[in-house]
Amino acid sequence: MSIDIRSFGRLADGTAVECCTLKNNSGMSADFLTYGCRMARLYVPNRDGEPENVVLGHDTISEYERKGDVFGAVVGRFANRIKGAEFKIGGKSYSMPKSEGENALHSSPGGFQNRVWRIKRSNNDSDAPSITFSYRSPDGEGGFPGNVDVSVTYTLSTDNALIIEYEAKSDAETPLNLTNHTYFNITGSPVKDILSLELQVNADAITETDEEQIPTGRLIPVSGTPFDFRKAKTIGQNIRDQHHYLQACGGYDNNFALGFSVGVRNVAELHDAASGRRMLVFTDLPGLQVYTANSFLPYTRGIGGRLLKPHHAVCMETQFYPDSVHRPEFPYKNLKPDKPFHSTTIYKFNLDK
Repeated sequence: MSIDIRSFGRLADGTAVECCTLKNNSGMSADFLTYGCRMARLYVPNRDGEPENVVLGHDTISEYERKGDVFGAVVGRFANRIKGAEFKIGGKSYSMPKSEGENALHSSPGGFQNRVWRIKRSNNDSDAPSITFSYRSPDGEGGFPGNVDVSVTYTLSTDNALIIEYEAKSDAETPLNLTNHTYFNITGSPVKDILSLELQVNADAITETDEEQIPTGRLIPVSGTPFDFRKAKTIGQNIRDQHHYLQACGGYDNNFALGFSVGVRNVAELHDAASGRRMLVFTDLPGLQVYTANSFLPYTRGIGGRLLKPHHAVCMETQFYPDSVHRPEFPYKNLKPDKPFHSTTIYKFNLDK
């Protein structure tokens, strides 16, 4: 195993960005950037033992900054949507920038994904190399109250699991919903889409949403719908169904309600028969946003300058439900000074025998 830290260039304002590469002894390696605490590359062996990159990214820091996308980034303070780009705490109203119509999406443009984090520590003394990034979000950033200290630790285990541990504390009550927005394509091919991948999600329901993708507060049973992935099926099997959610979004972009189980558990699995890869998703969070990369900004290019097309990847974003700040019936509580936040998400890679 090894850890290598090097320069990845500078932002337009001159801020330096670093890249950290972790390698384990089982053929897995990953590149992480201080810009957005994001995963830029993830190499995982196929059934023939050949490591291939299974995530989307860009070649240069200027592309990440110019496009403003969330490829591989830690999103916060509040991932997903907040209705009306506002919320209340203790009767006081707070406003955020509107980044999707009248609503806020991913706390953009000032979200954690667009900040330069610092490398807090690295661990190369065991069989599981790790790197910890930290960021202090000042009071008022993005319209949110409180100074929030966030740290994210990435670990590569000997059995080819990518472990993500989130920690946060604040000096005032504030909304918090952290996720990793990696775009996965476990085929390992830069030209294949993800429609032939088999997906299984351990969820009996999705959150019902309005025409702006804001939750109504109700859950919709997946039985008999295109959103029933309780038994594995290809992503493409029902993606062109006439269901209004799929038609409006051009594919899947839904929060799957994972139930109220306590602790880290297996919630989903992605399988590519051609390469033999299986990616199991584990989390202690109650929601999983499945997004099938339904659109990219015009002329968005990925690694190697290749033009990206819809459905070139799938995001498996572990999270609290969207707009939880307005839904007391959802399994969510704001971050408070006396209750630090800790959560774990794992992407575990296996191979078919």
